[in-house]
Amino acid sequence: MPRGIRERPCGGEGVTAGHPASGRGRGDGPVDLSRLGRLLVPGLLLAAVYYAVFGGEYTMLELREARASLETERVVLTQVEGQMDSLAAWADSLENDPTTIERIAREDFGMIRDGETLYRFADSEPSVELRAAQR
Repeated sequence: MPRGIRERPCGGEGVTAGHPASGRGRGDGPVDLSRLGRLLVPGLLLAAVYYAVFGGEYTMLELREARASLETERVVLTQVEGQMDSLAAWADSLENDPTTIERIAREDFGMIRDGETLYRFADSEPSVELRAAQR
């Protein structure tokens, strides 16, 4: 008889261990649920963690980039709102403040009041812009 196999009498007939009728053969026996649970639960947890980090509509890396981009855009929005407030104040001054209107008329357009004399002083050397324009 081969080594490791024993015969046992069972009701007059000898049943060999490992025989399919004994229920201990390979793949023929009942499934060990505790072993299956020990393999299945960690596998499912690992799959869930992988899906949470790298799967779905947005990955964790994409969400991190989106949050950083959102903060950057909020800073830019704050700056633009400040510029808009400044420009609104400037537009209000241009529409309603006679002193601002007079200052712009004098500085930008060379306008004078009645009775005033305008003196313009020319440089003895042409300016850099004039020399560049002449070339």
